[in-house]
Amino acid sequence: MKYKLLVLDLDGTLTNSKKKITDRTRNTLIEAQKRGVKIVLASGRPTYGVAPLANALELNRYEGYILSYNGGEIIDWKTGELMYKKWLENDILPYLYKCAKENGFAIVTYDHEFVLTESPDDEYVLKEALLNVMKIKKVDNFLEAIPRPITKCLIVGEPKRLEILEKEMYGQLKDKMGVFRSEPYFLELVPKGIDKAQSLSVLLKEIELAKEEMIAIGDGFNDLSMIQYAGLGIAMANAQPIVRENADFITLSNDEDGVAYAVEKFI
Repeated sequence: MKYKLLVLDLDGTLTNSKKKITDRTRNTLIEAQKRGVKIVLASGRPTYGVAPLANALELNRYEGYILSYNGGEIIDWKTGELMYKKWLENDILPYLYKCAKENGFAIVTYDHEFVLTESPDDEYVLKEALLNVMKIKKVDNFLEAIPRPITKCLIVGEPKRLEILEKEMYGQLKDKMGVFRSEPYFLELVPKGIDKAQSLSVLLKEIELAKEEMIAIGDGFNDLSMIQYAGLGIAMANAQPIVRENADFITLSNDEDGVAYAVEKFI
């Protein structure tokens, strides 16, 4: 078997537009695991938001892994072992908060099942909570309320304006931390050196596999690094143009069981 590790983004990839895993995709992935393929769910979501999908695919039964917070955390889902974790520097948090507030954007972070924010009614905060099946917890003072250390913050807002802020913040912070969008309306703020490819390199070393034995499938900006890194990088038909341009293969869309189609073709 040429490919032994299958890495899947969640939103826009594993799940359809209704945020569900179809029966065909689920059955195909469980069959792949029965044949010895290890599955990694790699997402910008917090671990709490990835867990239900990991359990639906029975990663706790087979040798599966969760790579959450865009790679800030890696968990062996069968044993529960935390294999890797990286934190944001505490002294950078006030600057992140200032950037969001001065530009009229909401900023969030996470605490177990809660999305913490000063802006519980913001449409993009609501979208993030719905996406992760998490509750929104309103805080009066974000910097005082957040648990420290934290793995990630997220600034959310209107895509065109957020793109401008992304460029400004990247220019200021590129030597200190990661600043990139996972969706046009989600600006990810993560520890330096954290992206899906970097964290996958850590996991590959731990489980003694080569990147040439890995397939990565995704659709978003934050999937680009792992698609370029993998032995076989696959973009969804609904992927961002730059992701499709850099993929080895373009599968069907997430509403056409594109993951199942790719697995059936290559594994």
